[in-house]
Amino acid sequence: MAKSIERRDVRHETTSPVSISVFFPCYNEQDNIEKTAQQAIQVLEGLQADYEVIIVNDGSSDKTAEVADRIAAANPRVRAIHHPSNRGYGAALQSGFRAATKELVFYTDGDGQFDLMELPPLLELMQDFDIVSCYRMDRKDTPLRRLNGWLWTKMNNVIFSLNVRDIDCAFKLFKREIFDRMTMESQGALIATEILARAVRKGYAITQRGVHHYPRTIGRATGGNPRVILKAFKELIKLRRHIVSDC
Repeated sequence: MAKSIERRDVRHETTSPVSISVFFPCYNEQDNIEKTAQQAIQVLEGLQADYEVIIVNDGSSDKTAEVADRIAAANPRVRAIHHPSNRGYGAALQSGFRAATKELVFYTDGDGQFDLMELPPLLELMQDFDIVSCYRMDRKDTPLRRLNGWLWTKMNNVIFSLNVRDIDCAFKLFKREIFDRMTMESQGALIATEILARAVRKGYAITQRGVHHYPRTIGRATGGNPRVILKAFKELIKLRRHIVSDC
């Protein structure tokens, strides 16, 4: 079984500003995305980073598109990408990864359930790893969603020979070069599994860190929608052979 590699003696100083793309997949997050994007900008400015922020609007039916365009118009380092219709979480992540131009790429959801102040401590890990896959400490979801997430992670770990604590945690950091060598196919919730499984098979090193998780205060989650879950299982069956044979 492939395991997350833990390495010691990580250096604490960098010689040049971090180059990083940060993006947020969004679906009907009109009341959350501005706060999330502004927090990211504040964190990245504090790091004096060479950065860009990308908002991926996955065909929202509310005013997410208008808010995203307004944020982008006010800051030249922010871009908004719009899907004309809702294509799914995997499609939104694919658009974000393909649009990223910096050396590192980080994503989190636009729903405000994570604290972007927990991003900077992950950066020094990229001197020795290719991916930081975080896990939610004290996950603030319903018992049913926590159970479903645990079962989904366990199943995918077995099928794809992974050792990941929280496979769908939307707080992940990558070296962007990974996506130059990877073909992503998942349009739905299988996307996180697909990326990690393909990356391991290409020899990329993964480490894991815990991050805090906060309750959703505005808007409605869609990850527990039965249609989303069914689509993930359909993609799992369809893509398993492709992912396992990736090299």
